[in-house]
Amino acid sequence: MQFTETWWKIEADLYLWLMNMMVGYALLRFVKPFMKKRQTAVYAGAAYFAAMSLLDLIPVVIGNFTAYSMGVLAAFLVMCLTERERYRQKMFIAVTFFSLRWLSLYMIGALFQRIFLRMTYTSYMGGNEWGRFWSLAGMELLKLAFAFGVLQISTGLIVRHYADKGEDMTTREMLMLITPSVAGMTGYWMVKYYQSCIEGGMRAAPSGLYYLVAFWHYGIWIATIVVVTVLFQKIRAKQEEELYDGMLSEQLNSMKRHIGQVENLYQDIRGLKHDMANHILTLEKLYGSDETAAAKEYAKELKAALNHADMDIKSGNPVTDVILREWKEEASKHEIRFRCGFGFPTGSRINAFDVSILLNNALQNAVENTAGEKDGLIEIRSYRNKNAFIIEIRNTFTGQLRWDTEYMLPVTSKDKAADPAFGKKHGHGLRNMKRVAEKYMGDIDISAADGEFKLSVMLMME
Repeated sequence: MQFTETWWKIEADLYLWLMNMMVGYALLRFVKPFMKKRQTAVYAGAAYFAAMSLLDLIPVVIGNFTAYSMGVLAAFLVMCLTERERYRQKMFIAVTFFSLRWLSLYMIGALFQRIFLRMTYTSYMGGNEWGRFWSLAGMELLKLAFAFGVLQISTGLIVRHYADKGEDMTTREMLMLITPSVAGMTGYWMVKYYQSCIEGGMRAAPSGLYYLVAFWHYGIWIATIVVVTVLFQKIRAKQEEELYDGMLSEQLNSMKRHIGQVENLYQDIRGLKHDMANHILTLEKLYGSDETAAAKEYAKELKAALNHADMDIKSGNPVTDVILREWKEEASKHEIRFRCGFGFPTGSRINAFDVSILLNNALQNAVENTAGEKDGLIEIRSYRNKNAFIIEIRNTFTGQLRWDTEYMLPVTSKDKAADPAFGKKHGHGLRNMKRVAEKYMGDIDISAADGEFKLSVMLMME
């Protein structure tokens, strides 16, 4: 082997090593936002790099397409084994990245091949092997840098616009989203097959125009993959927003109903107060005329009317009284015990409308999660800690929670929820609560352990 051939071998090995490291790192960055644990993304990137480095050492000739497929497959298997959930989403990630990796490298490669052809076929380069070596080495580094940039931009756009990264996708969604990637890979294969047929047929080598067309072909497919994914996610985000608006409208209607109930209650109380003098006068006459039995019956009816007007839950605000009483009755229908130690923070900047959103969403989730549990219990209490107003809701819960890693909130309740939209509504209710808490410079905290679900809401009163 000649000295210059040794350098060509070193350059080729170094190029492969840098390319594998670059692609492995890009895969790590792409995978990370979708995973619960950062280590999963690190393992996926490391698995790709290790698989490709091992394949480079094998003397058996393996096609590039097969080799890189094995590298991405290794990363996919590591993701599935590390976090055993959302397999369809992981399939989408693997196929999309595999296609973008091919198209990015060969799009930039086609452009640099055209430049290299122009530089090589000159009188100076024809007799200067070292000049050709350093020119090629420099262009290879530039090609990697540009390809890495294209890969990072395309995957970054997908990550940025991908909604609900913590949720799995349906099979139909997966097939729709990976179709552009599969089409891009087949288009790449056709272009490469055409190139190999020309070279194998001993015809003229592909011209500069061919590489220019290939550059635009790969670029268009990259744009197609990104645009389809982004548009699909924007449609999903729009649907999520419409669902949120619908829930807000539903909550406003609920508030109107609660206010109406409070008005009716106070109307009953005013009516009783207005008629109280007449009731007392009637009782005096009955007792004065020795109509004891009639007096007792009259007093019994009056007591029942007073009990109906009196509320067993007194939180310090009529709106929250009605809400708590309503959910207590709902819990009773499901044979759930209900304990209430909630007090409205009177004299603070916290208004009843915001508190009603918190109570309605929290108690709805509590009743839904506790229904069917043995010895079900819901307990709500509130207290002040210096400038903070804390609301705690605890309920019996033996199910499993799935977490949305983007919002760090549960995305569904128990596995028994058969309604496909149930988890979505559950997630939006918690997000509404989080928005209210953030309005008062606070936050919510959720935990589930030892057969109990606990939700804590902190609001700053000043």
